[in-house]
Amino acid sequence: MSQQAEQPRGPSREGTSRATAGSREHDAWVTGGVTFAGVLLLCGGVLAVLQGIAAIAEDDVYARVGTYVYELDLTGWGWIHLVIGVLAAATGAGLLKGMQWARYAGVFLASLSLITQFLFLPYAPVWSVIMIGIDVFVIWALASRPRNAV
Repeated sequence: MSQQAEQPRGPSREGTSRATAGSREHDAWVTGGVTFAGVLLLCGGVLAVLQGIAAIAEDDVYARVGTYVYELDLTGWGWIHLVIGVLAAATGAGLLKGMQWARYAGVFLASLSLITQFLFLPYAPVWSVIMIGIDVFVIWALASRPRNAV
């Protein structure tokens, strides 16, 4: 028999602690992303409500940039933005409170908002492109999960 102590088999404690630290760092990014997505949904929802009110109240607030295949009356767009905005703001508040249902609703509403903003391009092209980018981030942040979650 040798005098050396037997080396433990399997991963070393050092490797385990590095993996745990990496997992904690990933989980922190996910948590921060979800919080930021909640703030974006809340603010974006309020802005969509204001956008909807402007479209409903005065049809001359928005000017069409060009012809577009998906034409809809501006008052109709106003109601669509108003409804989505109220739901998005409520979902954003739910995300900030840590409600699990809000993650699924947030992904759905951000997807719906993304499609709506695409269809609204002729009325507010720059704003629509910005909102599409924000919606993509919200979908990504809410679809990310902590590594230890099922």
